[in-house]
Amino acid sequence: MTLTNLPAGTRSYDLVVVGAGPGGFDTATEAAALGIKVALVEKDMLGGTCLNVGCIPTKLYLGATSPVEELAAQVKAKVATGNIEIDFKALCTKKDRFTGATRKAMAQKLKALNIDFYPATAKIIEQGKVEISHPNETAVLEYKNLVLATGSHPTVFPGLEPDNETVLDNTGFLALTEMPESLLVIGAGFIGLEMAQIAHRTGTKITVVDALDRIAMYEDPEVSKALQTVFKRHKWDIKLGVKVKSVTAENGKAVLRTENGEEIIADKALIAVGRRPNSKDLGLENCGASTVGPGFVEINENLEAAPNVYAIGDLNGKVLLAHAASHQAGYVVRRISGKDKGSYTHVPVPSILYGSPETMRVGLMVKDLEGKGEIKVSSFPLVANPIAQSYAATQGFVKIVWLDDKVAGITAVGHHVSGFTTAAAMIVQEAWTEEDLHKVIFPHPSLDEALLGALKAERQSPK
Repeated sequence: MTLTNLPAGTRSYDLVVVGAGPGGFDTATEAAALGIKVALVEKDMLGGTCLNVGCIPTKLYLGATSPVEELAAQVKAKVATGNIEIDFKALCTKKDRFTGATRKAMAQKLKALNIDFYPATAKIIEQGKVEISHPNETAVLEYKNLVLATGSHPTVFPGLEPDNETVLDNTGFLALTEMPESLLVIGAGFIGLEMAQIAHRTGTKITVVDALDRIAMYEDPEVSKALQTVFKRHKWDIKLGVKVKSVTAENGKAVLRTENGEEIIADKALIAVGRRPNSKDLGLENCGASTVGPGFVEINENLEAAPNVYAIGDLNGKVLLAHAASHQAGYVVRRISGKDKGSYTHVPVPSILYGSPETMRVGLMVKDLEGKGEIKVSSFPLVANPIAQSYAATQGFVKIVWLDDKVAGITAVGHHVSGFTTAAAMIVQEAWTEEDLHKVIFPHPSLDEALLGALKAERQSPK
């Protein structure tokens, strides 16, 4: 249903969901499958940032360009020769077709589940009521339960405003129909590093600038070091500890100026300095909800921002990852349907950097566990793994963090290490001990054996 054929007056629902990204869409469809009457409101496109201008198109680009890295590795190993040309316009077309087809499939699922979908903005006007607005039209939806899943947007600092022609954010980068000869990336987090790898594989000269002292700052320091080693071999110019004053478009070029007066010039610049919640203008004050910091919605142990009003995903700021939003969505549906009366359990959330090399992390690292017990670490180098050897991609390792003889965290960097992320998450969730290593059989040969090797390796005190 669209807003144009909405009848006059108000319409009542058991559940109104605002935001149709992974968290909101999963909330709506899982609830409707249980017979709950649902309305879904989205002001932009089904799928939200993740599907349209975030993780999905980025992974499509990384997947399509991965043969560039694979061939380069085999050439370096002196077992292959050749060259791979990326047809970037064709890749853009593929991306647009895939995201369009996915949105179509999502719309069909909403229809099949009898979910009323409103392409509109939403604002809470009082407890139990949401006003939705569309050009030339407004309506009111009454709810018994409300789920806010409005996601986040790129952080913008004064002097770093994107124009999405020369100075880009993630949306502008993924709208490019050809890659520039040079790209300046401001921000060495996951978004910046993944997009930089895409550009690098098409032949773009990469410069990365970050105010912090290492790339991938939230990862284990050894992981950051391994990543930086690889990217420097790619001849990336990585400038750390640099405070940026401004990035502007001048004469068709992106010009970065640092606080100490240095200038860096490139054809395009990508601003990737974090994300902020989409909490503005939601009318949170009208239901008693409040925000903290840059606008994250405060929640209780049940993910409630106010009675029967839930805030999930990026909006509550607990973990800014799509799968965390979907996990929270499942809990909210179980709660409002009476299947779960307990508080939300914050289980270990896996984190993955895609590309070459990949990183994965789940659970707690050494810095998170200081003062909480006896900490030990064990690791296994990928150079000793036959699958990593077969792909000539031996840079990296798997690392286990133990707390009082139980697995508290696992991280890895290297060839396709994302492949054992789910297994790692289960191991951390179950807090394996040495005796638990015999619970499952690890296939041979496989990259998973590197995970087993790290679990079996000698444990040492962290450095």
